[in-house]
Amino acid sequence: MDLESFRERCLSKKGVTEEFPFGENTVVFKVMGKMFTLADVVDFSGINVKVDPERGIELRERYDSITPAYHMNKTHWITAVANGMLPEKLLMQLIDDSYLLVVNGLTKSQKSALQSM
Repeated sequence: MDLESFRERCLSKKGVTEEFPFGENTVVFKVMGKMFTLADVVDFSGINVKVDPERGIELRERYDSITPAYHMNKTHWITAVANGMLPEKLLMQLIDDSYLLVVNGLTKSQKSALQSM
């Protein structure tokens, strides 16, 4: 996976914004103001995604290229290396799952606003 395919996947989702709240090197994708993934745009070597805690444990045990996310809540976030060690299909699925996890946690009014976009 490269940076452009990462961006395209994220921006194809409903209600997603692309922001740089942590400086010009870190792109953050949010849905309804809530982060679901981020990556370094200068050294694009992996992506951070939100995960269900049990799924995060399972992924870290199964893949050496998936680790607790740097500077994030280690229970709810993982880093997946995007250097070809992991199948691109898995990386895309992690993005999709992270987006859905955040959407499912939105308030009823936020979900309604998202649906009307």
